[in-house]
Amino acid sequence: MERTLINDLRSQVGQVVTIKGWLQKLRDQKKMQFLVVRDHTGAVQVVFEKAANEELAAKISALTAESALKITGLLIDNPIVKMGGLELQLQSVEVENMAESPLPLDPFAETLPDMDYRLDWRYLDMRRPEVALIFRVQTTAEMAMREYWIKEGFREMHSPKLMGSPSESGAELFEVQYFDRKAFLSQSPQFYKQMAMSAGYDKVFEIGPVFRADPSFTSRHMTEFTGVDVEISWIDSHEDVMKFHEEWVAYIYQRVKEVHGEEIKAMLGVDVVVPETPFPRLTMSEAYAVLKAQDYALPPERKGDIDPGGERLLGKYVKEKYGNDFVFIIDWPIAVRPFYHMRHADNPGLTKSFDLLANGLEITTGAQREHRMEVLLKQAVEKGLTAEPIQFYLDFFKYGCPPHGGFGMGLNRFVMVLLGLNNIREATYLFRGPNRLSP
Repeated sequence: MERTLINDLRSQVGQVVTIKGWLQKLRDQKKMQFLVVRDHTGAVQVVFEKAANEELAAKISALTAESALKITGLLIDNPIVKMGGLELQLQSVEVENMAESPLPLDPFAETLPDMDYRLDWRYLDMRRPEVALIFRVQTTAEMAMREYWIKEGFREMHSPKLMGSPSESGAELFEVQYFDRKAFLSQSPQFYKQMAMSAGYDKVFEIGPVFRADPSFTSRHMTEFTGVDVEISWIDSHEDVMKFHEEWVAYIYQRVKEVHGEEIKAMLGVDVVVPETPFPRLTMSEAYAVLKAQDYALPPERKGDIDPGGERLLGKYVKEKYGNDFVFIIDWPIAVRPFYHMRHADNPGLTKSFDLLANGLEITTGAQREHRMEVLLKQAVEKGLTAEPIQFYLDFFKYGCPPHGGFGMGLNRFVMVLLGLNNIREATYLFRGPNRLSP
C-alpha cells in the first residue's frame, strides 16, 4: 500500500492507510496500546486493542522509542485526540529498524543536554520538530533568493574551491597538498565573481562552501560555512549594490513569513517582521560617534573596525531610532578592507564598502570593486602583495572590465538572525569549528 504522509491524513478519513515514521511515544496500558508516530510532516495517534491479537500486542510492547515503523490501519475521526482530531486503528506494524535502548540523546526529553553533546548526536537532535523547521525555513529562504535573482536576470555560477593563491589575504587560510605543490581551500569566490563580470555576464550569484582557518570559539564563527555571493556590473557606486541587497533581503523575509510565519511563531516564539526599505546607513565615522556617545570603548586591536559588542550597540541604536533591525555601516577605512575595494576619489583613505548588520550581527560584507588594472595593482602592492601570485586575477582587468560590485553573506548567520537563534551551530546542518570534524 502506498505511503500516506501524516499531514495528508485528514483527506483519507474512513480509509485504510499506511504511514511510515518513528515511534515517538508508547503508552502500554492494561487493555489498550497508544502509539505516537511521527514523520517529517507531523505526528498522529495510533491505537490497538490488545485482546484483538495478543501476538501483535506483544510485538508492540517490545517496541523502543525512535524505532522506524511501517503501520497500516483504519483512519477515523476522534475529536478528543489533540493531534489533529485523528486516530489510526492499527491493523499491522512492521519494524523497519528497531532503535537501541536507551537512546544516547532523547529528542523529546524535557531537558536537553548541552550543545556540544547534541552535536555528537546531531541526527537524533535534528529529529526535534524545532530543528526540522530551521532547515525547512532555510530551504524556503534559498528558494526565495533564487527567485529574486532569476527575476532580475542573474546567472548562477559554481567557482572552484581549490585555489593556487589566496582569494582574500594571507590569513585564515587552510593549506592542502595538491599533488606536488601547495593549494588553498577557497575563502571566497571573489576573484571568480569578478572574472564573470569581465566575461560580460553582468549579474551572477553563487551559494557554496567557504573555508576560514579562524581559531574562534564564539557562537557566530565557523571554519566552514555556506556563503551567498552576488556580483553586479555597470554600477555607479556601492549604493547600487546596497539598494539591490536590501530589496532582496526584504523579499526573502516576506516569502519566509508567508510560508512559515505562523509555525515559526508557535514553535520558536519569533514573529518574522519584514524589514522596511531602504535600510538606514551609517558611515564608519557616524557609527564611531554613536558608540562614543554611549561611552563604548573599542578594543585597541579593533581600530578602524567594530567589535561584536559595538555591533550589538549599533543594532540597538538603529532599532530605537529607525525602528529597523538592519543597518548598513558604510565607507570603511582602507586599513581593514582588502586591496580590491574601490576607494573614494575625494577621500582615498576610505573605501566604497559596507557591512550589513542584522539585529546587531554582521551578516554581509560588500563593496564596489576596483576595476582599473593600474589602480588595482598599486593597491595590492600597498597591501604587501606582489603581482605574481595574483597575476591570473589581474589579467581579468586587461581587456575591458566594467565597473562592478557585490557582496558576500553567510547563509548560516542569516538564518540565525531570521529565526532569533542564539548560536550559529543551531543554524548549521553539521558544524565545523577548530575542535570539531565529526560527525
